[in-house]
Parts: sequence; C-alpha cells; structure tokens
Amino acid sequence: MNFTKNILASLLFLLITSIQAQDVAFIEFNDEKVDKDEFVRVYKKNNSGEMISKSTVDEYLELYINFKLKVKEAEARGLDTISFFRRELAGYRSQLARPYLSAESIIEELKKEAYERYQEDVRVKHLLIRSKIDDSPEDTLKAYNKTNNLRKQLINGADFEKLARTHSEDPNVKNDGGDLGYFTAFHMVYPFESAAFETSKGEISDIVRTRFGYHILKVIDRRPAFGRMDAAHILISTDPVVAQNSDPKAKAAEIYRKLIEDKESFEDMATQFSDDKPSAKNGGILKTFTVGKMVPEFEAAAFALENDGDITEPVQTQFGWHIIKRLKRHDLPSYKKMESELTNKVERDSRSALTQVAMINRIKKQYGFKENFKEVEDFYEIIDESYFKGKWDINSASKLKKTIFSIGEKELSQQDFSKFLKRTQTKRPPVDVSVLVNQKYEAFKRMKLLEYKDSKLDEEYPDFAYLMEEYHDGILLFNLTEELVWKKASDDTIGLKDFYEKNKENYRWEKRILATVYSCLDETIAKQTRELIASGLDLEKIMDTVNRSSQLNLKYERSRYEMGDNELVDQVDWKVGVSENAEMEGRINFVHVQEILEPTYKTLDDSRGLITADYQEYLEKEWIKSLRDKYSYKVDSEILDELRKELN
Repeated sequence: MNFTKNILASLLFLLITSIQAQDVAFIEFNDEKVDKDEFVRVYKKNNSGEMISKSTVDEYLELYINFKLKVKEAEARGLDTISFFRRELAGYRSQLARPYLSAESIIEELKKEAYERYQEDVRVKHLLIRSKIDDSPEDTLKAYNKTNNLRKQLINGADFEKLARTHSEDPNVKNDGGDLGYFTAFHMVYPFESAAFETSKGEISDIVRTRFGYHILKVIDRRPAFGRMDAAHILISTDPVVAQNSDPKAKAAEIYRKLIEDKESFEDMATQFSDDKPSAKNGGILKTFTVGKMVPEFEAAAFALENDGDITEPVQTQFGWHIIKRLKRHDLPSYKKMESELTNKVERDSRSALTQVAMINRIKKQYGFKENFKEVEDFYEIIDESYFKGKWDINSASKLKKTIFSIGEKELSQQDFSKFLKRTQTKRPPVDVSVLVNQKYEAFKRMKLLEYKDSKLDEEYPDFAYLMEEYHDGILLFNLTEELVWKKASDDTIGLKDFYEKNKENYRWEKRILATVYSCLDETIAKQTRELIASGLDLEKIMDTVNRSSQLNLKYERSRYEMGDNELVDQVDWKVGVSENAEMEGRINFVHVQEILEPTYKTLDDSRGLITADYQEYLEKEWIKSLRDKYSYKVDSEILDELRKELN
C-alpha cells in the first residue's frame, strides 16, 4: 500500500514539475509572458536563409525586446483600435487566409492544365448570343435555342464568318468577323478557354456558357507558344533633358546605319549611346522577357525577329527610339520554375470558382451542414419591384424568423438573409424574382460558410495564428515608427538642424572639382571640341556645333566630383584647364576642369538625405532608451544560458 502511495506521489510530483516548467517564462513584460519555445521559434524563423546575417542569441534578444516594447507602446496609444489599422490587418488576413479557403488538390490540377495550355497559342473564331446570369428561365432558354440553331447550321456547313456577322452579339464582330486571333492560357474566361483548347483544329465546339452568354467556337489554327526571349537594345530617349538638344529619331537612324552598313559592334554602340543606363553598362542586354512584359510596340518588334542576332530598325515607344537585337529565344520554362506564377494566376482567374465550390463542399462535410431550402422560398412572395429600384423595405420580412441553414454550432436565419438582401440591393433591371432570390441565397450561403471556416483558422492552424500575430505587431510597429521616427525626422526641421550642428564634423566635402567630362567620337572631334572650349563658347552651343553633322559625335557629363566618383576624373591633374586625351570604350575623352573646390563642411541641403537618415537613427536609439525606462521586463538568465548553448 505504501509502495502504491509512493508511486502516485512521484507521478504527481513529475506532473506538477512538468506543468511548472511549461509555465516558466523566458521573458516577462508586465502582463505578457514569452516562453522558451516561442522565442526559439521566432529566432529560428528570423535567422534562416542564405541571405540573412545570422544573429547570436544575445543580439537577437535585444532586438526582440525592442520590438516587443514598441508594440506595447503602440497598443498603449490605442493604435490597434483605429479603423485604418483594422482595415489594413483585415486586408492582410484576407490574403493569408486564401490558401486555407480553397481546395489545394483542385488548384494543383488547374495549374498543370494551364501549364499544358501555355505550350500552345490557339486562333479562334467565335459567335456570341448574349444571355445574362440573372435572365429569367424563359429568356435563358430562348437564347440557348437560338445558339443551338446556329450551331446546327454551322455543323451542316454554313459559313462561320457570314453567320457571325449576321447573328453574333459581340460588338467587335463588325470589325473582326468573330476572329479573336491567337491566345493562350489565362487570356480568356475559363469556360471559353477550355472550349478553345478542347476543340480540334477546324472543328466547331459545343455550346459554351460564360457570364457573357452562349458561345460557339471554331478553332482556326494552333501553333507552338512564343516562349521567352533574351534581347539587347539601344534606347535613344525622347526626354528633352536626356536628349541634350539632339534629334532622337535622327540619332537612332544613324546608329542603325552604323550597325548595318559599317558593321559596328551592337554592344559597343549600346555602351556608348544607349540612354537606358542600367542595360548600357551590359552592352544593352535586358532581362529575359515574355509576351506582356514589354510595351506592345517593343514586344511586337522583338518577337517578329526570326533569328538570333537579327536587329530591328528603330522602333518608337513612349520611352523613345529602340534598336532591338534578338539574342536567344527560349522554350517554355519547366513546370517547377513556373509553379509560383501559375498558382497566383489560377487564384486570380475565373477558374478559381471551381476551387471555391470544392471548398464549400468540404466545409459542409467537416462541420456539419443542415439546410431548409423551403424557408428560402418564402422570400419569393415578399420581394417585389421595389427591390430593383434599390428601395425594398426590410420590414416586409419582419415575420420571417425561421432557420435557413446551420453550420457547426452557428445558425443562420431568415432575418440574417433579409439583412443580406437589404445590404446588397441596388438599382438594376428587373429579373425573375425566383432567379434573383436563388442567386442571392447562394451568394449569402457561400459567404457565411467561408466566414465560418475563416473564424476557425486561428485555432485549427497554429502557423496561421502565428503569422497573423506577426502582421498585427508588424503593422503597429510600422505605424508608430513612422510617426515617432521617420515622419518626425522629415518634419522636425528645428530638431534636424540642431542635430546637424551638433554632428557637423561627420558631414564634410573632401577636395572636389567642378568639371565637364567630354566623350568624343574620334581625335578630330576632340580637337574641334577643344578649340570651341578655348574660344569661350558655352556648352549648349558647343553641342549644337559639334553634333551638326552627326548626333554621335559628342556627349558630356558635368558635375562636382570627389576622388572616386569618376574613373577618368581620378586620372587627370586636378588643376583648372583641359586635360590630355584618354581613350575609353572606343572613344576619345578629356576633362575640362572649371574650378577647384577646397574641403569644406557640407550644408544641410547638400546632404539632407544622409543627415535625415542619421537623425532617424538617433531618434530610434533615444526612443528605445525611453521605452526601456518606461516598461519593466525580466529575462530568465538560466534559460538564456540554455539557449546560448543550444542555438549559438
């Protein structure tokens, strides 16, 4: 008996010890406790990834305490109660909840289907008979019968274009005869796209229902998809500031002639003359692009090039004149590389409705769904023409209080549905009342079922709850930091000036020169430019004179330079006058030094951006110091020692 009592006592002791261990806080912030596991979770999350500079436990602990104290201050100021914060957090929640409110298996199937379709472009003619979703059953049937009759004529050999021009209700049919040209996945609404890809070349499709009405398709052609392209370009900007009094069109034409007739190097010409500076540094090479990534004029010209190495004539876009060189055409990337892009497109596309239907059915099964549809039919009698004028009186439903459906422990009544009807009524053309009520009820039911699932996410998915907490704290931190640090640093002109005066030694110009760097086509142009400088001609007149025969003769850069700002400026003697010639990138360059600027303090206006950033850093440190004085916190040193051994 004593043995049994000892065993029970030991077990009880172990249980109590275990519970106490779980209750031991690593960090205590007044009423909030952070246990060891929670700290380890956020530490590992924020110290993962190759691009992240790893923090020691002690370093991260300091950052974590600062973060928590800032959030506490934001909550103390009531920032978590204002409507702007609640709207922003609700927006993020909606985005984060989306994967949990869709059927992933359906999404996976749709992604694979879209990838297969991406490998083809399909050219289609179509014929449309309009039929709105809220048409009465009689009008819907009438539109369907008309479409079916036309399809029979097409099957029997009628001319598609002639029938389309005569009967199609697509407003563009007068211009295109129903020919939509080539398209691929995600270019059309999903049912239409599916019909196009599932119908053989030369065949007539079945009747297709979309939100626009009933369609009949004829597939004219299929071709392999364009894929992706590597290209380079030379941009001659039409921006007056960049053009420097030159004629961009003439300049582009001259560059094109040199590329074609004189066989000049495209890469060298891009480096010398392209106004797209980021790509010019790399010989004009652009990032790989697909259809839809460039402005239409550029895209059409680029994809029209037949062979690698081909060059377009100058092509005008909103940015200026482009000369484009095709480097390489790529086939469609692998499914794995495109998977993220496909996921985003499927979720935004009309096909996402299929995943929602699957999710609704899953919710019904998971939580238990009971429906009394006959209670919905009561609304057929109380919805009248006032609803279509946006003036329906909800009091007409005051006696309707029965349960329409239940999900889990939640019941939705006729009163809930009547409030939905009231809230969503708008002025609209009258439709059959039963059609309207049924459509509204389906929307109401779908909304409430998804809301119910959404309400369960935090308790069913810990990762979701953690993420929501991070967004909650992150938004609060951003808003308060903007108010007390970023905005204050910009608006507090007196504080900024005082900070500048106290730290003036940190903001000094080293020795500088005011100079113009000239880049000349050859020695002759360099000699002509030197003579014009010596004659006292101003810069604008020098450019006009030298570039009269060619827009490529002369270009310049004028600035105040410190050592290290410009490679050529670093090499010349820093004295007033014109330097010797230096050949760089196939051109003759020299520097005209106008003035020597001795070391001096930078003014506040000279380095306002840098000084403001330093002032922000100062405000941040002072703020953290005040928070640590204002709020008490305690760190368990024993647990900290354990974490140092485990994580460092």
